[in-house]
Amino acid sequence: MSNDENTPVLRGCIKLPLANDELLEVTSKAKDYAIMHGAAMRSKTAFSPDSLNFAPFVLVPSSFPRKEFEKAIALQPIINRLMHNVAHDEEFITTTLAETIKVDEFTANLFNIYRKVLAHGFTQAYSVGLLRSDYLAHVYEGCAIKQVEINTIASSFGGIATHLVPLQNFVLRELGHAEKLKHMPKNDALAGLCDGMVKAWDIYGKPESVILFIIEDISYNICDQRFHEFYIRETYPHIKVLRRTLTEVHREGKLGQRKELLLGTTEVAVIYFRAGYEPAHYPTQGEWDARYLMETSLAIKCPSIHYHLAGTKKVQQALAQPAVLERFINDPEEIKAVGKIFTGLYSLDDNDAGNANYEMALRTPEKFVLKPQREGGGNNVYGVDIPDALKRMTRVERSAWILMDLIHPPLSQGYMVRPGSEMPPQIVDMVSELGIFGVVIGDADNIVHNYQAGHMLRTKLSTANEGGVAAGLGALDSPYLIDSDGEEGYY
Repeated sequence: MSNDENTPVLRGCIKLPLANDELLEVTSKAKDYAIMHGAAMRSKTAFSPDSLNFAPFVLVPSSFPRKEFEKAIALQPIINRLMHNVAHDEEFITTTLAETIKVDEFTANLFNIYRKVLAHGFTQAYSVGLLRSDYLAHVYEGCAIKQVEINTIASSFGGIATHLVPLQNFVLRELGHAEKLKHMPKNDALAGLCDGMVKAWDIYGKPESVILFIIEDISYNICDQRFHEFYIRETYPHIKVLRRTLTEVHREGKLGQRKELLLGTTEVAVIYFRAGYEPAHYPTQGEWDARYLMETSLAIKCPSIHYHLAGTKKVQQALAQPAVLERFINDPEEIKAVGKIFTGLYSLDDNDAGNANYEMALRTPEKFVLKPQREGGGNNVYGVDIPDALKRMTRVERSAWILMDLIHPPLSQGYMVRPGSEMPPQIVDMVSELGIFGVVIGDADNIVHNYQAGHMLRTKLSTANEGGVAAGLGALDSPYLIDSDGEEGYY
């Protein structure tokens, strides 16, 4: 992340600072509101399965340009269709990841599963994409949104984000600013995502079958996961939800005569991966065997192995090449609209183009961020740290990474409330990243469901490079939509 004294500051939702006594009282109420309404997580430093901390949050909603928010919402069905088409293009995925899998063991393991499944043919033609496309506004292009990444596995915080709007509504009312609520867009992310899983369950068509959540050994982000489970159980009480780790699936899982996935005698209709996106989730070969077992089964996967691979950074970098979008999108206006949200993305493969990009990164590292094929936050290398990181890699190892132009977002100012932090909180400079959820369901030939499914906002200190809330670097937030002129203007 990069900003300087010339970075514009978005006009705030309300005038700050608040008086100390008012700030103390409303922050204390907001913390309790967060815990009592499930905007909470388990502590990483003092973990207990019997207790929760409130999730880090921003006290009042952070401003975001209305026009860009609406653009992101409108684009999501196109992004969904793009990723669906990418996932079903065997040649593109194979060619794009050819160099990466030589040096990135994790991606290679995923690709090996993909290759083996392809060789036998997909048992289940349908896939579910519960996607999240993340954006930063870019001040050098009039605060136009630029895509940071697209998530195709374990796209989190739909549950808690849904509950952030009521929390910040409560705070604004307590502060006497109820008139501001009309500028906060409704957020039905939880319902949108869960309904996607249920639509897949309907497609599977076995009334006694269940939805399986694949989880980590220890789930810190427990509320977000449980909100999905409880929403399904409360809204569709005839559908049962099970939670299992990859290790447990390896121990309990088997294929039936029709290649249906069985856990004991229970048939699984839909598999929702909230784990499986990083190497630590596969401590032994057993977990990889479990992943392969699920991929060869009749269950509808969210994501399937080809959707998982479609979400790698290397694929994202390939899609940013102008001619490539034409392979997956037919409409020239859609190609233009999607092309505009991409920032510069550069290969570091050991060829003329990749070597030229390597030299460019060494000359002007402050312009870039270096990204590996990983989800979950905390993996990127920024700015002046890039040359040392690159010089430690061999030419072949570099191909596991991509280079991306650094996006310069506008600043906002507000109070970030974190467990154990000082009271009252201090005003800080922050930047916000908007995530738009999407649901897409279909097979190689047809898409049967495709819709935008809500949003989330993650806000972090302007001095912090990474912004993962679960990784302890950001805070949950909601957008307060502002226009570029008049009283609700930017600056």
